[in-house]
Amino acid sequence: MEQKPTVIELFAGAGGLALGLEKAGFKTIALVENNRFASQTLLKNRPNWNVINEDIEKVAQKGIRNYIDVVDIDLLSGGYPCQSFSYAGNRLGLADTRGTLFYYYAEILKELQPKMFLAENVKGLLSHDKGRTLKTMIEVFQDVGYRVQYKVLNAFDYGVAQKRERIFIIGIRNDFFKGEFQFPKPLKKKLVLKDVLKNCPPSPCATYSEKKREILKLVPAGGYWKDLPENIAKEYLGKSYYSNGGKTGVARRLSWNEPSLTILCSPSQKQTERCHPDEVRPLSIRESARIQSFPDSWEFVGSISEQYKQIGNAVPVELAKHVGLAIKSYLKKRRHYGQLQLEFY
Repeated sequence: MEQKPTVIELFAGAGGLALGLEKAGFKTIALVENNRFASQTLLKNRPNWNVINEDIEKVAQKGIRNYIDVVDIDLLSGGYPCQSFSYAGNRLGLADTRGTLFYYYAEILKELQPKMFLAENVKGLLSHDKGRTLKTMIEVFQDVGYRVQYKVLNAFDYGVAQKRERIFIIGIRNDFFKGEFQFPKPLKKKLVLKDVLKNCPPSPCATYSEKKREILKLVPAGGYWKDLPENIAKEYLGKSYYSNGGKTGVARRLSWNEPSLTILCSPSQKQTERCHPDEVRPLSIRESARIQSFPDSWEFVGSISEQYKQIGNAVPVELAKHVGLAIKSYLKKRRHYGQLQLEFY
């Protein structure tokens, strides 16, 4: 039997990325997650996983090898938050990023020296601080000993009924295989809401205020604030109505024949409504999880708001799986290349 590649995950959340990598054939060695409810979610679904419910700063300071008993790691994964750095010069090193969560990711990467790393982040990282934030991250990764590729991927292209763009940064250790990493190719089949929400089991669901309910009753499936009568739209949007109006997420009702907009942490917040296609309510916990491509068997721990937060912050499972398959394919190429080299010499 072929040995599974190993992965350690930081900022694991509710396990979307970890579950996707597991489906791609990775063996999870450990996961670091500070939020106790998200950690409980991980353990509830995978009791055998080594979940380190600890602040990432403490793990980095102590050394992650004090929490694991595996020497050689194939992949370090995780999605650290996007934070600005304090610029003192044209090029920053690892020490200059101290105090950010990126710093602790890079510190653990430096300690582990896995063959590859995967860092997921919001698409806005590309333009954050005029692109300097991403530039600095790449420079730090290079200094730690990795060559870097990155690409924005849309979950909609990978078996997820949701328009959700994220940047994926892939690092390959300099002494590892020199071939170029190939990001997964988009799938031909595209899913919409009716494909994933059929026969969805009942689950807790947030509610709208009566005022919001009356407004969203007026919005047709696939519509948003521009479909409201002008006087109601003006009142609902307030000042933003006179400054080119709100975005298409305001007073938005989803459609069965389209993918969802990006699933967020709060289902009923103004400016980011995701109203059910037929009913006047937000998406339920289970519906949101299905749109994030979690299986119905994956349970979430905590209050309703905590569960929504865990789901909204997750990497869609199917997207993670396809990225994981591409990484696994690259790792296998290296092994085959190494065997050919041994045979040749």
